[in-house]
Amino acid sequence: MAVTPRSARGKAGMAVSDPDDILNRIALPLRLTHMGLWAERLTRAFWPLWTLVLAVLAALAFGVQDHVSIEYVWGAAALVAVGGLVALGLGLRAFHVPGRAEALVRLDSRLPGNPIAALTDVQAIGVGDPASLAVWRAHQARMAARAAQARAVEPDLRLSSRDPFALRYVALTAFVMALMFGSLWRVTSVAALAPGAAGSLAAGPTWEGWAQPPVYTGKPTLYLNDVTAETLEVPVGTRLQFRLYGEVGALSLTETVSGAAEAPADGVQSVARDFVLNSSGTVTIDGPGGRAWAFTATPDRAPTITAEGEIGREADGRFKQGFATSDDYGVVQGQVSIALDLPGIDRRFGLEAEPEARDPVVLDLPMPVTGDRAAFSETLIDDLSQHPFANLPVVMTFSATDAAGQSGEAAPLNVTLPGKRFFDPLAAALIEMRRDLLWTRDNAARSAQVLKAVTYQPEEFIRNQRAYLRLRVVMRQLDAEKTALTPEIRDEIAEELWQIALLVEEGDLASAMERLRRAQDRLDEAIRNGASPEEIDQLMQEMRQALADYMQQLAEESQRNPDSQLSQNMEGMEMSGDQLQEMLDELQKLMEEGRMAEAQELMEMLRQLMENMQVTQGEGQGQGQGQGNQAMRDLGETLRDQQGLSDDAFRDLQDGQPGGQQPGQEGEGEGQGGEGLAQRQQELRDRLGQLGRGQLPGEGSERGEAGRQQMDRAGRAMREAEEALRGGDLPGALDRQAEAMEALREGMRNFGEALAEEQREQQNGADQGEAFGRADPNSQRDPLGREPGDSARIGSDRNMLQGEDVYRRAQDLLDEIRRRTGDQQRPEAERDYLRRLLDMF
Repeated sequence: MAVTPRSARGKAGMAVSDPDDILNRIALPLRLTHMGLWAERLTRAFWPLWTLVLAVLAALAFGVQDHVSIEYVWGAAALVAVGGLVALGLGLRAFHVPGRAEALVRLDSRLPGNPIAALTDVQAIGVGDPASLAVWRAHQARMAARAAQARAVEPDLRLSSRDPFALRYVALTAFVMALMFGSLWRVTSVAALAPGAAGSLAAGPTWEGWAQPPVYTGKPTLYLNDVTAETLEVPVGTRLQFRLYGEVGALSLTETVSGAAEAPADGVQSVARDFVLNSSGTVTIDGPGGRAWAFTATPDRAPTITAEGEIGREADGRFKQGFATSDDYGVVQGQVSIALDLPGIDRRFGLEAEPEARDPVVLDLPMPVTGDRAAFSETLIDDLSQHPFANLPVVMTFSATDAAGQSGEAAPLNVTLPGKRFFDPLAAALIEMRRDLLWTRDNAARSAQVLKAVTYQPEEFIRNQRAYLRLRVVMRQLDAEKTALTPEIRDEIAEELWQIALLVEEGDLASAMERLRRAQDRLDEAIRNGASPEEIDQLMQEMRQALADYMQQLAEESQRNPDSQLSQNMEGMEMSGDQLQEMLDELQKLMEEGRMAEAQELMEMLRQLMENMQVTQGEGQGQGQGQGNQAMRDLGETLRDQQGLSDDAFRDLQDGQPGGQQPGQEGEGEGQGGEGLAQRQQELRDRLGQLGRGQLPGEGSERGEAGRQQMDRAGRAMREAEEALRGGDLPGALDRQAEAMEALREGMRNFGEALAEEQREQQNGADQGEAFGRADPNSQRDPLGREPGDSARIGSDRNMLQGEDVYRRAQDLLDEIRRRTGDQQRPEAERDYLRRLLDMF
C-alpha cells in the first residue's frame, strides 16, 4: 500500500485551509453578493426619493406646469424640494455601507454547514494526535468542496412592508405613461418660468407645439417639433397648443385657422396659446428658430341613413324595418320618428272626424354592441300594436347623429304601421271600435252604438262568456261617459277593449272541440284576408296543437266509455293521425305557395272530417301511454317557454338593458331588472324538475334513461342560466339557455322513440288497436284492405291484398269513388278531391 509522506500531507492540508485560496475560488460570487447588498440597501433607504423624482418627472412630461399659474408652479416646486430633502435625509440616515465581510457571511449562510467559516477555523485540541489531525483534515476537505459550490446570493428588493400602498408602482406607471403619451421636452419648460432663464434655453427648443385631433376621430396627437412637413392635413376641431419659451416678446405667433381675433397691437403675447382649428389656414411662429405650417382642415361630414327593404310584420304583431347608416368617424345614436300620414288615410266610418292631436312616436334605433360604427346595417324591431297609429298609414323618418353632434335624415318613408292582426270577427270589431275611440273622443257615441249592435244577439257569435260579460261592462261605462269622456277614461276603455279582443282571439276555452273550431275559424279567416307567412305559420301551429288536444280528449272519452259505439259520417272512409298531419302539411304548403282557392277547399274538407272524427280505444292502450303523451306535450311546452325566455333575454341584450319582465306582465316596475328573467328561468327549472319526478316514457329502457340524462343536463344549464341572469351576464345566460334547449330537444327525441316502442309492443300484444273513424268496429283493415301499422308510421306492416281478391277489391273501390263523385248531395270540395283520385288512377 502506498503511503503519502507526512510532509506532503501537511502541505496538502495547508493548501485546503489557506483563507486566501478559498477567497480566490469564490471571488466572483462574493463580488456579486456584495453588489446585491449595495442594491438592497440603496433601494430600501432611498425608495421614497426616487418615487418622488419619477412622479415629478411624469407630471412635468405631461405639461402640468403649462396649465397652472406661476404661483402654483413655484409652490409645488417648494413642496417637492422639501419632500426631496426629507427623503434624502431619511435615506442617508437609514443607509449603511455594506462591507466585504457582510457579503462573505451572507454567501456562507446559503451553504450547508457554513463551509467558509469552517475553513478559517483552527484545530484547538489533538494537534499532536495523528488520528485527530487526519479527521480535521478530512473535515476541511469536505468544507472546501462545499465552498467551491458557492453561488451569488440574490438581493431582497421587496418593499411591500415599507410601501404598503405601492406608491412606487404608481409613480413608475405614471412615468412610463408620460414617456409614451407625453414629452420629456416639456420638462425644460420649467426653466422658462425662472427669472432670467432666457439665456439657459439656447441649447434646447425655444417653442413647442401639439396638434390634438378630436378623440372620436381616433387619430394620434402630433408633436409639431418632430414634424418636418410644412403642410399638414388634420380634422376640423383639432386643438392646437403652443408654448413659447424665453423672454416675453422674443417669439410671436399668428394664425388664421381658428377665426379668433389677432394678438394685441403691442405684440405682447402669452407664453401659452391654445385654439381650435375650424378652417384651413396658416400658423406662423416669428422669431429665432420659428416655423410656419399650412393646415388643411378635413371636414367632418354629417352621417347618412336610409331605410332598407319593406317593413315586415311578425306573427305577434311586432314590426321590423331594416336601415343602413354610415359616417366618416362613426354613428353614436339613431332615432326614427313615426307620425300619422293623414293624407294617406281612408277617412271613412270612424275615421271621418278630425283626429285628436298626437305627438309622433320616437324610437331609438339599435346600435352595434361591438365593432365599427362607421358603416353598418341593423333591423329595428318593436311592438306598436296597441298604439293608436297601428294599422294606419304613417310617415317614418330615420335620423342618425355622429360624435360631433351632426345629424342626417333619410327620405320620409310612407308605410302602413304593422300591428297585431285579429282574425276572429268579434275581436276585429272590438279593435276597430278601440281605434275609433283613440282617433277622437267624439266617436264615443258611435262606438257604443256599434257595440250594442254587435252584442244584440250573442248566441253562436260570442262563444266566450267571460268576454261577453266584460264587454257589457265596457258598454255601460262608455254609454255613461260618452258625453264627457276624459282622456284617462278613454284610455282605460281602450285598454279593456284590447284585453277583451285578446280573450276572444286567443281564448281560454276549456273545450278541446271549441279550441279546434276557433283555430279553424281563425285559419279560414286568415286565408281569406291574405295573412302573412309568419301569421299563417303561427295559426297552423295553433291548429296542430288544438287537433292534438281534441284527439287526446276523444281517446280519453273512449277509455272512460269502452262500450260506446263511435260512428263516422264518411261511410267507411278512414284516416289515421299521420294522414291528418299530412293534410295539415299539404294545407300549409298550399297557403305558402299562394294557392288560396285550393287551400280553402282543403280547409273545408278538413273541417268536415274534424266534425265527424271519432276515436275508439281498445285494451291495447293503458294509462301509461296517455301519461307518456301528456309528458311529451309538457316537455314541448317547456321548450317553447324556454325559447321565448331566450328571445326576451336576447332582446334585452340588444337594448342594453340588464333584464326584462314577463310578456303580458302588468303593473310591475322596471326595477326588477335581471330578476324578472331570472325568476322566469327558475320557474321553468322547477317545472322541468316536476316533470322529471313524474312518469316519463321508456321507464327502465335505454332510450328512457338517455332522455332522463338529457333532462338532467337541461336542468343544470337552466340553473347556470338563472345564476348568470341574476348576475347581469346576459351573453353567458344566452349560451346556457341554448344548451338547455338543445338538451330538451335531444331528450324529447329519446322519449319519442321510447314511446313509439311502447306503442308497438302494446299493439302487437293487443286484440284490438286504436282506429280513427271506423265504420266497422270489428274490422282490423283499412278501406284498402290493409292491417293498421305502427302508430308512428303511415301505412301498414303488410302488403296490399294478394291473390285473386285484389282485383275485385280494387274494382269495388273505383266503383264506390265514382258513385260518390256523382252524388250531388255531397260537398263540392269532397267531390273535387274524389275527381282528382279518379284522374290519378
